[in-house]
Amino acid sequence: MLHSTRKRVAWLAALAAFALPASTFARPPAVVPAFTATPCTGDFSGVVHKVECGYVTVEETRGSGNGRKVVMPVAIVRALSPKPGLPPVIFLNGGPAVSFVPSLPQRLSGDVGRELIAQDQDWIYFDHRGAAFAVPALDCGGLPLSDAGPLSEAAAAGLVACGQRHAAGGVDLSRYNALEVARDLQDLRRALGIDRFDIFGVSYGSRVGFSVIARASQGLRAAVLDSVWPQDATWAVGGPAMISSAVDVLFKRCATDAACHAAFPDPAKDMREVVARFLAGPVRSGDATYAADDLGGFLMDTLYDGDGARSLPRDVHAFAQGDFSALDAQIEGRGGYAEAQHLAFLCKERFAFERQADVMAAPGDLVGQLSVASFKRYFDVCKSYPVGIPDPAENRPVSSDVPAFFLSAEFDPGCPPELARAAVSRFRNGQWVLFPGTTHALYRNSACARQMIRAFLADPTATLDRRCLAASPERFEFTTH
Repeated sequence: MLHSTRKRVAWLAALAAFALPASTFARPPAVVPAFTATPCTGDFSGVVHKVECGYVTVEETRGSGNGRKVVMPVAIVRALSPKPGLPPVIFLNGGPAVSFVPSLPQRLSGDVGRELIAQDQDWIYFDHRGAAFAVPALDCGGLPLSDAGPLSEAAAAGLVACGQRHAAGGVDLSRYNALEVARDLQDLRRALGIDRFDIFGVSYGSRVGFSVIARASQGLRAAVLDSVWPQDATWAVGGPAMISSAVDVLFKRCATDAACHAAFPDPAKDMREVVARFLAGPVRSGDATYAADDLGGFLMDTLYDGDGARSLPRDVHAFAQGDFSALDAQIEGRGGYAEAQHLAFLCKERFAFERQADVMAAPGDLVGQLSVASFKRYFDVCKSYPVGIPDPAENRPVSSDVPAFFLSAEFDPGCPPELARAAVSRFRNGQWVLFPGTTHALYRNSACARQMIRAFLADPTATLDRRCLAASPERFEFTTH
């Protein structure tokens, strides 16, 4: 997905020249946060911006003096036309446990988002501690995992063994969570000599953003929170219902779309038939065998993606006819997580505040039932992750005077609009916009959102101009062939 083995080897080879030998990890004194500049890795030939790369090194366990450190890739994208007085934007990527920095050449050379990123302000990217291109990298070799949880019992067992392996290797798994990333951001800010900054948190990055706002806000001017995941939101409890609700919203949109309705008059009926087959037991087609977990993971990942959401009525209709090629493609493309990082973050700051027994689907909700087992597996895996005692503050709603712009997509199985609507009510200077006809990560999927984000960052105190919502509504065109 977001990284390949070859790309990871190249980045880690570059990092090796700047990382201290493993024996140094056990020596005091404590690591002093520092930024080390390095040549950029990757093809930036199509990028118009000046990009500076390097690594930030911080203590793994602050104040321990044990010498253990984490090293995280950093990329600084310089503004094309910097405006005096505007601070840099520090980007907080999603996941948790998805690398972002290595994909920058492709993202910056593409057409989408050029009018937003690093136009008036520098943008700074860093991969969070434990990510696949950081050291240590808390990956597990590509186990089947989605935001709906481990997608098989074998995957859960593999995640248990992986976490134990990292812990046995000396990794302090209690130090891999959103609060530590927020503190890493402050160390990075100081290492770069930045006095003021804005944050842009997308998806799980918005969760990190809440930790920055609540507990590491020194120098923070304003926050953009795209596809919002608040601290007090539940992940597994209510997760099956969020997937089901997103499917329902999408199918209702199909019913009002002439082309979609003509091609697929009743996608909900197709879905019920397909889900009933999967819930009855393994589904076999040719040489392939599929489980309910596979279909649940497919729905979670597909609804995050704009192309996937537009194709869902077509794909579900194909499933009803016995054609599972879309499911095969999704299974083949699974990946992108540093799996033990994903679990370390969530086990400490989320599942410690939820109960496995409360993970359920509403009576009659067949779509929700697909993911109940996978969400429950999170709790079984977390029992083996030594993440320490959770901080109750990380489960509380955040209130703040920081100017903040909350963005929500119409179709989003993981960060539904109601979460942002509740969160913005606690921000005295907060503004929230729901973007119809859009999917997860608005900065990628909506020209109107990008226009409003740039305007907000230019002046976070001004009331947002929402006219582009009506003047140039997003065109959500279903794929019907």
